[in-house]
Amino acid sequence: MYDILYVLLRRLRTPLITLIVVYAVSILGFTLIPGQDDQGNPWRMDFFHAFYFVSFMGSTIGFGEIPYPFTAAQRMWTLVTIYSCVIAWLYGIGTTLSVLQDGGFIRLLRLRRFIYSVKGITEPFYLVCGYGVTGSTVVRELVDAGLRAVVVDIDQERIDNLDLDGLVTPVPALCADASLPDVLDRAGLQHPHCAGVLALTNSDKVNLGIAIASKVLVPKRMAISRSENDITSANLASFGTDLIVDPFRHYAEYVALAAHSPHRHLVFDWLMNPHHRTLASVYRHAEGRWIVCGYGRFGRNITRELTEAGTEVTVIDPDPDNIRALGSAVPGVGTEAVTLEQAGVRSAVGIVAGTDSDADNLSIIMTARELNPKLITVVRQNLSANELIFSHSRCDFIMQPGQIIATRILAQLKTPLLSVFIEHLFKQDEVWAHTLINRMSSMVGDEKLDSRSVRIDKREAPAVITKLEEEVPIKLISLMKNPHNRSETLYCFPLMMKRGDSVKMTPGELTELEPGDEILFCGRTRALDRMRWSAQNYNTLHYILTGFDATQSRLQRWLRGPEAK
Repeated sequence: MYDILYVLLRRLRTPLITLIVVYAVSILGFTLIPGQDDQGNPWRMDFFHAFYFVSFMGSTIGFGEIPYPFTAAQRMWTLVTIYSCVIAWLYGIGTTLSVLQDGGFIRLLRLRRFIYSVKGITEPFYLVCGYGVTGSTVVRELVDAGLRAVVVDIDQERIDNLDLDGLVTPVPALCADASLPDVLDRAGLQHPHCAGVLALTNSDKVNLGIAIASKVLVPKRMAISRSENDITSANLASFGTDLIVDPFRHYAEYVALAAHSPHRHLVFDWLMNPHHRTLASVYRHAEGRWIVCGYGRFGRNITRELTEAGTEVTVIDPDPDNIRALGSAVPGVGTEAVTLEQAGVRSAVGIVAGTDSDADNLSIIMTARELNPKLITVVRQNLSANELIFSHSRCDFIMQPGQIIATRILAQLKTPLLSVFIEHLFKQDEVWAHTLINRMSSMVGDEKLDSRSVRIDKREAPAVITKLEEEVPIKLISLMKNPHNRSETLYCFPLMMKRGDSVKMTPGELTELEPGDEILFCGRTRALDRMRWSAQNYNTLHYILTGFDATQSRLQRWLRGPEAK
């Protein structure tokens, strides 16, 4: 506020001095010019009456000549004073309006308003740096989940769009360079309620700067960053960035998993993507060769993943230097049938259009389909503005970097234990994954599959801890009972239990819980909400374990016998 007053007074220094001088000269003139009282005697106006008259006369109110009618000399001075004051006021008001419309002053006002908004947050929030496709998706999901967010972006147009997105909770936003530590500090990096920093800009250099500033200023603060470069990813990992999301590498793993492990791929898809595919859409594992068009960052990643899975790959790229070291490669773009024929498109099982041109990628897919309608198609979408045409392209996989990053980050924020499960999922066989996906399907039907993790401690499961301290054994199935009817089981089941350093996949329902256990559940959202309520509310858990209400009086419990105690 002091900065704003300082800037305002500095900009208005000349008009204020002009106004003060005009008023001072006008008042002095009225005290020096002689007048007459009602008896015709000489009379001079004192400073009080002169200041009073100039004040209402200068503001054009005009109460009349006081306290006695003016002489001709006084009226002449009044005319001079009227025009002088009007000009001074017009000059002052015009300068004030000009200052209030000045871009620098407006930015200062926004900055002060933003700082006070951030300081006023009294609940956990996430600092989101970058409000592009990824940032807007993450912020919307956070707000919908009841969490607060603060946004920093260097583009004022994106900040303005934030107000038009219809978010149910106000989101403080600032147009500034998020790589500057001062900006991050003003945005709440060191705020006691800041839960984490998300570096989601489209510049690896900026994201690296944000992550470094976060880990230096607040080492224990969670830092998540996107990266589109192997060197940046390695640098981010070197100083302990909690999650590094490389959309090209992650999507390459995703497609490769669909190619050689379709059921594990479907489990992964159901857990990570809100709008997952149906059970009937599982891909058949088809042995054969894949064609990758474009050997850039995405093409290299997907070629490596397919090759490591034992799949033969033919690469098409217009730059001979990129493909010189490859064993099977064809020079060209892939948009022409001749090039695809040379790559053996008629005998291939899948094709990846991964160039940096959306038009070329769609052309590759359309041409390849005419030559081989049975191909599994993977296409890279570079611009979010082309979403409409890509959604109607009938491709099996559409690679959208922004959406991939948002999905990974939201899964990490919502269920941190999910990343541990995914890591162990890749070690399971297809039979195990097939059984699991069938169980998921029977549990949720056509509804969305949700996942939650619960840690058996006083913060997340106080009711369970209290019962364990009372030496009451609690089995895992107790958390899966309906709190309104203990004879019914909720539509959820455990995916994984982590006890210390050991991890057990799909633990048995009769497993006894211990303090410190971490359990990952999946199922319907409403069922998971009820399950968490059972873990937190002592009366609800007591009812599930005994069938009796813990709020009953001692006499009622005595009459019911030892089971009600």
